[in-house]
Amino acid sequence: MDKQRKIDRQREHQANERTFLAWLRTSIALIGFGFALARFGLFLQQLQTAVTGQNSTSHSFISSQSLGISLVVAGIVLIAFAAWRYNQVFWQIERSDYQANRLFVWITAGLVMILGVLSIPVLLWRQLPVPHTPSSSKSGKVYRQLKQPAASFAQTVKHQNF
Repeated sequence: MDKQRKIDRQREHQANERTFLAWLRTSIALIGFGFALARFGLFLQQLQTAVTGQNSTSHSFISSQSLGISLVVAGIVLIAFAAWRYNQVFWQIERSDYQANRLFVWITAGLVMILGVLSIPVLLWRQLPVPHTPSSSKSGKVYRQLKQPAASFAQTVKHQNF
């Protein structure tokens, strides 16, 4: 094999490796974003429970937790496809019969678009109801005191021990 052909093959393999690493980086970003989205949804549920005093569980299919889990699963599947594609291109380069295939790119783009569209309702949909009556806990007592005029509140604070 001549020297120029060997250098060209090395460049092709290095380009294949860079492409694989780009897919891997994208997969890690999907997994990280999915994890953050799922945890943020859990944080919002705990915040709602703390503010309203009511434990509300959402059983909706389109929630931040289900969307986050979908992104994590999509990232894991993308890693498997990227490794498969890397190996396929590796052997095509070795046999000198590389065939470009855009199906993988279109499937990935479609998957990310679908997950992006599914995230729009999660971003727009508000579940936090404004509490009309506070709970009977200490926070409810403070809430009622804040509704009183300032003079009355100051008088109440003097006589109560927190």
